[in-house]
Amino acid sequence: MTLAKAVVTGSVFRAPEKRFTQNNVPVSSFVLNIGEKEEMLIRIVVKRQSLDEIVSEISQNDRVLVEGRLQISTVKNENGTERRVFEIDANTIELMGAGAPRMASASTSSEDIVKFSQEEFSNELIGEEEIPF
Repeated sequence: MTLAKAVVTGSVFRAPEKRFTQNNVPVSSFVLNIGEKEEMLIRIVVKRQSLDEIVSEISQNDRVLVEGRLQISTVKNENGTERRVFEIDANTIELMGAGAPRMASASTSSEDIVKFSQEEFSNELIGEEEIPF
């Protein structure tokens, strides 16, 4: 299930590894620790070729910023218990730390961009009775 857009920073816990699908499409993944005092691990999945170069430069303990879609899935362990797995399908990855930051972003087609005209927005505030939650 895709939840929302997510932007996280953290240190690389497990270095990237690249695998290929049956159709020979490269998919890279690495694990990012976003916790400060205790480990909070998120798997980062990279399916876009435009991000391959920056993923190849990432190593363990590097600080990175990742932007993409947050997804949560449930998997069963060998003992039958279920646990949640948090993943981000990365659109942008930026190396942080010493030196100038390097950044790579997946290209967005013009069909993905929605533009609104000024007339579509109202200057009135929404009343509390109109909020659905």
